[in-house]
Amino acid sequence: MIRVMVVEDYDVIREDIVESISRDPEIVVVASFPDAKSAVEYYGTDPGVDIVLMDIEMEEMDSGIRAAERILSIDEDAKIIFLTSHDSDAIIVSALATGAEDYVIKGASPEEIISHIHDVYENHAQLDAKVQRVVMGEYKRLRQSEQSLLYFIQHLGSLTPAEKDLVSCFLAGLKVRQIAEKRGVEASTIKSQIRTLLQKFGCSRSSEIVKIIQGLGIGHLFRNDGTQV
Repeated sequence: MIRVMVVEDYDVIREDIVESISRDPEIVVVASFPDAKSAVEYYGTDPGVDIVLMDIEMEEMDSGIRAAERILSIDEDAKIIFLTSHDSDAIIVSALATGAEDYVIKGASPEEIISHIHDVYENHAQLDAKVQRVVMGEYKRLRQSEQSLLYFIQHLGSLTPAEKDLVSCFLAGLKVRQIAEKRGVEASTIKSQIRTLLQKFGCSRSSEIVKIIQGLGIGHLFRNDGTQV
């Protein structure tokens, strides 16, 4: 038997889920709760739950996500399936980042939900097409970020103090004229330095450098130390 715990704050929906999945002779609902806190406390008593069907928005917007994190901290082998109406990319990524096994969007038929339960129980979880797309998109983004970070790290050592200060000025939102005034040089000198900097990073505009640095979260590497160049 597959022992399932259902966590859903709306009574009618929770009761419908329990009734629907209980039609499968291989599934037994051992507990159901209207809030994340009670579910976590119950799981902590080692009740013998095989699968947790977890809503996301309950007491708070992300109650289910935080509950999943706590359950997985109690039992790293816990198998959690999010069953929620939220289908935004950000929520899907945040939910699956907890270590949950699956993500099902409400509106799925009872047969689909039961199928997901069986697949997760048998370690054959297969994400829905939309969820797969989101996960693969996030993987691609992370890979691109990783490659960009490596590229930047490789080129950081080749930057002159003047170029590092120039990046710092970009991050501060300064324009060419303002940078020239700050340094007491002609604007043409700054433009020449910018062209060299862009070539080093393979960018066509200074705004591209700023966007990449901010996206990678490495702006602190370019904090102005007061050196005048």
